[in-house]
Amino acid sequence: MQPTATVLVYSDDSNTREQVRLATGRRPAPDVPVVQFLECATPEAVVRELDKGGIDVCVLDGEAVPMGGMGVCRQIKDEVFNCPPVLLLIGRPQDAWLATWSRAEAAVTLPVEPVEFAGALASLLRTLRLQSA
Repeated sequence: MQPTATVLVYSDDSNTREQVRLATGRRPAPDVPVVQFLECATPEAVVRELDKGGIDVCVLDGEAVPMGGMGVCRQIKDEVFNCPPVLLLIGRPQDAWLATWSRAEAAVTLPVEPVEFAGALASLLRTLRLQSA
């Protein structure tokens, strides 16, 4: 059986969540596991799912309403033990410094550009694989 990675995707916009799924496909790169998605539309759902465990990477929409992904990222980095790495979706390249402030491990701009997004997600998944080896 092939290993899988669970990716939590937070956005209040179903179109953004769909962009993430389509950009990833079954797997973002040949050398990383197949991805299964867990979608959340509220910050409370994100925290609830992280508390359950089993999440490998979080993808958070920095433009989400009522709480953007940067605020959610900062909160979960403070509150969730062994918080998984975060890939932040930002509105403008100039917002990269805010992604750093939120303690996200990676950031890409919206709308999701498939090659850039898949590369960033694959990089985070590779890091996880190296840490567990």
